[in-house]
Amino acid sequence: MNEHPSAIKRITTSLFQLINVSRKIIINLVFFIVLFLFFIALTSDSDEVVIPKKSALVLNIKGDIVEQKHEIDPMDAFLNEALDQPTDKPEVLLTDIIDVIETAKTDVRIEVLVLQLQGMRSAGLTKLRNIAQSIENFKLSGKKVIAYGDQFNQDQYYLASYADEIWLNPNGWMMLDGYGRYQLYFKSALEKLSISQHIFRVGTYKSAVEPFMRNNMSPAAKEANKQWLSDLWTQYKQDVAQQREFGVDNFDESTEALIDKLERVDGKIAQYALTNHWVDQLKTREEINNEMISLVGKDNHNSFNKVNFKDYLLATSPKFPIVPPQGDQVAVIVAKGTILNGTQKPGSIGGDSTARFLRKARLNKNVKAVVLRVDSPGGSAYASDIIRQEIELIKAAGKPVVASMGTYAASGGYWISAPADKIIASSTTITGSIGIFGFFMTFENSLSKLGINTDGVGTTDLAGFGVTRPLNEGMATILQLGIERGYQDFIELVSKNRNMPIEEVDAIAQGRVWTGQRAKELGLVDDLGNLQDAIDTAANLAKLEKFETLLIEKERSTQDIFFQNLFGQAVKYMPNEQHQSIGVFDSFLIKLKNEYKSINQLNDPQGIYSFCLACEIN
Repeated sequence: MNEHPSAIKRITTSLFQLINVSRKIIINLVFFIVLFLFFIALTSDSDEVVIPKKSALVLNIKGDIVEQKHEIDPMDAFLNEALDQPTDKPEVLLTDIIDVIETAKTDVRIEVLVLQLQGMRSAGLTKLRNIAQSIENFKLSGKKVIAYGDQFNQDQYYLASYADEIWLNPNGWMMLDGYGRYQLYFKSALEKLSISQHIFRVGTYKSAVEPFMRNNMSPAAKEANKQWLSDLWTQYKQDVAQQREFGVDNFDESTEALIDKLERVDGKIAQYALTNHWVDQLKTREEINNEMISLVGKDNHNSFNKVNFKDYLLATSPKFPIVPPQGDQVAVIVAKGTILNGTQKPGSIGGDSTARFLRKARLNKNVKAVVLRVDSPGGSAYASDIIRQEIELIKAAGKPVVASMGTYAASGGYWISAPADKIIASSTTITGSIGIFGFFMTFENSLSKLGINTDGVGTTDLAGFGVTRPLNEGMATILQLGIERGYQDFIELVSKNRNMPIEEVDAIAQGRVWTGQRAKELGLVDDLGNLQDAIDTAANLAKLEKFETLLIEKERSTQDIFFQNLFGQAVKYMPNEQHQSIGVFDSFLIKLKNEYKSINQLNDPQGIYSFCLACEIN
């Protein structure tokens, strides 16, 4: 009888000893890593990247191209690299890519721009067109642009089409499969789990909640999605056809046409690409290397003289923090990601945090105008309105506001754009989706199957409202009234700021998505252009002849900057990362996870959302 407690004591003691030893190992590991980084920082030759006098800039973009990166702890990022565990979604700033290309244009050391894009992931046509414009500007210098790779997906090929020459591996692959929007639908699964759904919405085309109330896409959603997807695809084809100097009929949009052409070349995708003028030459990696050596010379590793994207960015970026401008300024505030309530980290839009950035611009006496750069499918209606209120205060202070739309500015993204003095979008921006919805689930039937029931008493009909009880009819009516009021507020906001009759707004609202070009025709957008066009417009509205641009974002502490630079230098000494393809089942799990995350992160305090779930392209 006395042995049992002593055995437990021994096990407990051993467990605590194991935990203590593990803790010491981890602390020592972190200490030696930091010590190693200090050694690198002190012994490396001023951390400089050596760029050969005659060199190629290799634009080897790896990750999603974004307007603003999600905030990641520098130590976490370093450990991911050190342990060969790259982040799920590496990101590259659009502005970094454009800055690198613009800098290389006048850099006498750079003679060729190489587009090596196999690591590039999602971008969106709007961002691709911004990069393509920079590539066009680079070509004005007389320098050559070459794209090469083992394969090209659709986004990668778009940029490659702007090169002077495209080289593909003889056993390479490329596929241009058009744009589509396909979602997972959960209605039957939820019914099998006896989960009760309560959905409230306004808008014929407000399809964000369809995956939870249907097993397929509604005819209205198909109609609307087909139109804006077709608009984007038409723009893609026109741009590529112009660069490649062939007709848009060269695109193979049916399997029959593609099969016919493949049969003529014995099924060889690379030969098909060459025969149909998608690429200029088929070259092995060795042939590519030799050709590049003939253009820019050989390095010490039997490769051609080159500098990659990250190293060139590091070499040409300011080594010390830039002194804030002191004259007249146009402030730029990036609103990127899902709109959520409260304070959010970069990569998401927080009602409170974004409002603080806007307030900072309003109270800064040197800021004479504001550009809100929106790249968002929307989210919380309440958080959107918090941001709108701050925009109204900036205007009341006599400072013009211009909304600049990126890839998306839909639903809540349009809500925060609507009060601007001017709205500037790309022709391929996905916008509109003016509608409101609310939904939640209750689990009374699921719990009942497990023998769990909820019961009790309350002093009012509203008491005890929660996910374990059925939703009574009265509460459902109250919630629907709130949704309808929210929709009315939305279209009144648009009507007032766009000088449009409310009936006209309602006709083009209803949750329907439009491209920027269509939105301009409908009066939802003033002009088509990019971020720089928006900055210039804001300066003109403020009557500024001379001005500087001030980016207002979350300030990094000196400690953050130090460790980011320190860990960034250390990453250069890590083994080169290998591009790993994602398996079919993993792709499905990622898709399922993303579909869940896009809804689960929503946190509006009233449960009312203006969110365009359908705006994501597959």
